[in-house]
Amino acid sequence: MVQKRYYATGKRKSAVARVWMAEGNGEFIVNKRNLDDYFGLETLKRLIHQPLEITQTNDKFDFFINVKGGGITGQAGAVKHGISKALVEYDEEMKSILKKAGFLTRDARIKERKKYGQPGARKRFQYSKR
Repeated sequence: MVQKRYYATGKRKSAVARVWMAEGNGEFIVNKRNLDDYFGLETLKRLIHQPLEITQTNDKFDFFINVKGGGITGQAGAVKHGISKALVEYDEEMKSILKKAGFLTRDARIKERKKYGQPGARKRFQYSKR
């Protein structure tokens, strides 16, 4: 019997997470490492588990996740976004719960580019009257 896998892509800032979800017992593999090894901070682990807690599917799925780009916090947000989208792929009825919690919205805050002729994105050279 071939086990059905669900796929979704999660993004936050410049981090991109590719999430594969299959029915299992709550195992997380992130970049071929355990979740606890990859995300050391307890707050990041809690952030990643939020979509599962709100849909009461805590130990129902195994996740295989590839994440790249950005920092550790952005990657955790991207994983959370990807898990939420994978849960909707699994069961369309979870969409209303996850959407109401704001987990399906991509947090698009990225670094603004530096403008030519200026020292930074928003900073301007000091005005001199004389």
